[in-house]
Amino acid sequence: QVQVVESGGGLVQPGGSLRLSCAASGSIRSMYSMGWYRQAPGAQRELVALIFNSGSLQFGDSAKGRFTISRDNGKNTMYLEMNNLKPEDTAVYYCAVRLLNGSPRYWGQGTQVTVSS
Repeated sequence: QVQVVESGGGLVQPGGSLRLSCAASGSIRSMYSMGWYRQAPGAQRELVALIFNSGSLQFGDSAKGRFTISRDNGKNTMYLEMNNLKPEDTAVYYCAVRLLNGSPRYWGQGTQVTVSS
């Protein structure tokens, strides 16, 4: 069993920055990937950023050039640094962990990010 917990959400003004954290715990030997997804009201969940155990990165279009993803393998923790935030970044941000390529993801409960003046 794997537990995933996000933290760091909140209210920020347009143009501001926020750092999200995701901690995974439980029966983990290694993790194929850790990733951030987000879901705005009335919209589908979308990819924000992925980091693979190889070190490769993948970003959704909305995150390119503004968001940075990093990972501390020793602590099974991942971070999302979000800069130049826009009102359209407002959403619930979810962390997802995949232990093996193709295996089901473990999801966190989500953390709310609101960008508003």
